[in-house]
Amino acid sequence: MFRLVLLVAVQTLFLAGGNVFLKLAMQKMPSFSWSWSYFRAALVDWWFLACGASFGIASVLWLYILRHFPFSQAHPLTALSYIFGMVAAILVFGEQVPWLRWLGVGLIVVGCFFIMK
Repeated sequence: MFRLVLLVAVQTLFLAGGNVFLKLAMQKMPSFSWSWSYFRAALVDWWFLACGASFGIASVLWLYILRHFPFSQAHPLTALSYIFGMVAAILVFGEQVPWLRWLGVGLIVVGCFFIMK
């Protein structure tokens, strides 16, 4: 089971990283328009490309996890991405996270513990 937790932790780290890269890319993008210049800017943005790479790696890891582990254990563990997202909100975006959200994160960790038992 440790192997499953480790794989899902790495997979959700890439998943959360992809979301961080996506937010960084969207902060730099101009207002949305259905124009070639908008989509060209998105295609050559390094943050956007890092987002795609991160989501791609997360997807390949998820395919491996689905093939080798019970879905009823693997899927709920993807909630770990919320923890990584909260940490990224603090470290990357400088957000203030209230204690009630940390309580929610604690409940997620407890829930993941029970799923693995």
